[in-house]
Amino acid sequence: MAGLGITLAIVLAVANKRLYVYEDPRIDDVEALLPSANCGACGTAGCRPFAEMAVNGEIEPAKCTVNSPEMNQAIANYRGVGMGEVEKRTARLACAGGNNVARNRAVYQGMETCRAAAIIGSGGKSCVWGCLGLADCEDVCDFDAIYMNKQGLPEVIDDKCTACGDCVDICPKDLFSIQPMSHQLWVACKNQQFCDDAEVDCVVACNACGRCEKDAPEGLIKIVNNVAEINYDLNALATKLPAERCPTGAIVWLDMKKGALKGREAVRIVRRGALPLG
Repeated sequence: MAGLGITLAIVLAVANKRLYVYEDPRIDDVEALLPSANCGACGTAGCRPFAEMAVNGEIEPAKCTVNSPEMNQAIANYRGVGMGEVEKRTARLACAGGNNVARNRAVYQGMETCRAAAIIGSGGKSCVWGCLGLADCEDVCDFDAIYMNKQGLPEVIDDKCTACGDCVDICPKDLFSIQPMSHQLWVACKNQQFCDDAEVDCVVACNACGRCEKDAPEGLIKIVNNVAEINYDLNALATKLPAERCPTGAIVWLDMKKGALKGREAVRIVRRGALPLG
């Protein structure tokens, strides 16, 4: 038994030496300067992989959008590199159909989640592409960057949003997307019904009238499946002009300070309370 024990000890010692994998101790130091959110907003699987890439010079410290600028600068100083620059990104919702402008054809009763309601007749909302307003996105946001407004629509606080994408993943209607802040021309709708049919269900729905396509620089906007679509490869050409004649206000200009600005011909929404069922 003693001999067997010695033999096994020798085998383990040799295996430990042969199979040892060196890990740069700086990885632990960089990881300690990260927020431990493991949100994936930086494009990696979590803070540990980010730290590994940062030590190897494969990612800039500024790519961590959850960290404070001071902590990212501390990582840069520790590595002896520049912090880098990353354009602020935020979650955007392609829907403006709150309960004061979008109709419900039925009352949904069941588990109070958008995912559950989407399975049961789309939650009773007339616009089957619209936001269901049951706050899955608010619940899943770890950064308190989303809240539900009085009309039952989620609103994103850009300063708090880290672009982690959790709201994108949770929304059963695929209404959220992560966008650079420079994408100021925005289609707040995904409805694919045409003309009058769209507006019967939601006053602010895109009705595929095509005015925005005519008013925009060539190639910037096109109508696809009865809804306006912006080509952000041409974002440098974007102006407020395509939103000016939008009759429903589905196309807006996102001002950094004033929020969503509708065009001069957009329908004016006065009602604040919910529409009656029907």
